[in-house]
Amino acid sequence: MSAFSPGCSVLPSLSASAMMAATPAMAGEAFDGARLPWPLALPFAGILLSIALGPLVVKEWWHIHYAKAALFWAIMALGGLIAVEGLPAAAAGFVQSMALDYLPFILMLFALYTAAGGISVESTLSGSPPVNTTILALGTMIASIIGTTGASMILIRPLIRANCARSCNAHVVVFFIFLVSNIGGVLTPLGNPPLFLGFLRGIDFFWTARNLWPQALFASVVLLAIFFLVDSYFYRREENLPRAETAGVKLRVSGRANILLIGIAILAIAASGFWRPGIGFEVFGTRIELQNLIREAVMVFVGLVSLRLTNPGVRAANGFEWEPIREVAYLFAGIFICIIPVMAMLEAGAKGPFSAAINLLARNGAPDNAVYFWATGILSSFLDNAPTYLVFIQLAGGNPVALMGPLAKTLTAISLGAAFMGANTYIGNAPNFMVYAIARRAGVKMPGFFPYMIWSGATLFPVFAALTFLFLM
Repeated sequence: MSAFSPGCSVLPSLSASAMMAATPAMAGEAFDGARLPWPLALPFAGILLSIALGPLVVKEWWHIHYAKAALFWAIMALGGLIAVEGLPAAAAGFVQSMALDYLPFILMLFALYTAAGGISVESTLSGSPPVNTTILALGTMIASIIGTTGASMILIRPLIRANCARSCNAHVVVFFIFLVSNIGGVLTPLGNPPLFLGFLRGIDFFWTARNLWPQALFASVVLLAIFFLVDSYFYRREENLPRAETAGVKLRVSGRANILLIGIAILAIAASGFWRPGIGFEVFGTRIELQNLIREAVMVFVGLVSLRLTNPGVRAANGFEWEPIREVAYLFAGIFICIIPVMAMLEAGAKGPFSAAINLLARNGAPDNAVYFWATGILSSFLDNAPTYLVFIQLAGGNPVALMGPLAKTLTAISLGAAFMGANTYIGNAPNFMVYAIARRAGVKMPGFFPYMIWSGATLFPVFAALTFLFLM
């Protein structure tokens, strides 16, 4: 994997791009979605399928050329828009999508990824079932505060080290992906990328915590209980395994300044949802609001200060590298360009090309919340949960006031499907494959793509079925 230093072009470009932060709106507003031909949605389908299949079918090529694939589909999408709507409208849609969705999204990930990557946790814990369950529970709790990526990067290495003496330890990492890399991030927009996109679209910052905590508590407690039983079974089968006592365990946290920086990022994001002075300006018809401009500047500040203050040895101990965030930056730039015509078509509702899909999600004229949950979740498992979330909230009407009001149960179903079922595969959520790669490099015999799906199907699907019956029917 290649890396880049703070002095390279990516970080300055992120800093300059922060000047384009804006208020929530739909990128499709520049077009009349009812008039757009459906083939304009093909680049969006193409880039999502490329992301899903590329690492499996052409693994070596993909890891070298993924940026070219993203650029190809982005050019196809913009070219189609220019041909159909003309250059001015296509440019307006591009600016709107980049300013309202992509830049706030990637800058938030940059800040949290950089700061969390500067926190190193070392301990002398031994990987017994109580210890492992406690680590998973802790990661699940903090994932909504520092993000699933941040919590995963901080805790996965201490967890692997605690279990290095065990011959059967892959299941520990599998449940870590379920809980810390996915389900734990459902309570705030900071926790899981789809929910942050919802926040940018006007969903209240604390809506997720107020409305999703029962489902999060249910899923987390059930999965932690299942994990404890499974881990106890494998633990009892271990031979000649030292049973170290946890009393007097040494715990050392390095890079503590980054905890404060993460707090600053959280405050800036939350404040942007409450402080609205009404000051702003327009770029190609996109309104740039002062509070969001400040928020993006704080994200850049947090990332750069973290790089400045953190001892390089701490990042080296974490195995910190820029490749994961760079891959996310390139691929999501392509996604947010390709999604422009799709959002416009969805906004047209029954008058647009996707009227049939909208009808499938309704029962007796009302949204079928169970169908929304499973449809969002299954697609999130293979096509990345962030763009899938955007598509489904638009299928549900896209109006944040309605989604938090009479359609609150539908928004709940979409949010849970995107945040929970990203755990079904290695490619459903960005931290999944990062944790998988770290575990493999550490010598853990991780299951392959399809064996992992056997684990997730056998463990998660019954929990999701129970959740559907208890909360969404």
